[in-house]
Amino acid sequence: MSTFDTELDARGLNCPLPILRAKKSIAGMSSGQVLRILATDPGSVKDFEAFCKQTGNQLVASNDAGGEFEFFIRKA
Repeated sequence: MSTFDTELDARGLNCPLPILRAKKSIAGMSSGQVLRILATDPGSVKDFEAFCKQTGNQLVASNDAGGEFEFFIRKA
């Protein structure tokens, strides 16, 4: 996925900071907009899946590029 509205660079941050920063970013977005997140914490894969289930936001895509993770979340 290459289209997104906002980007969050959470590389170098460990749990729970990527989730907390994503939550703050999503709060300032409109419904339907997409947030791209870059992270290096391996735990962020499960964290963002759980985060989306709990908040009702949609995890549109996630990629693992050799230890760097990319997530696209559409705000509900």
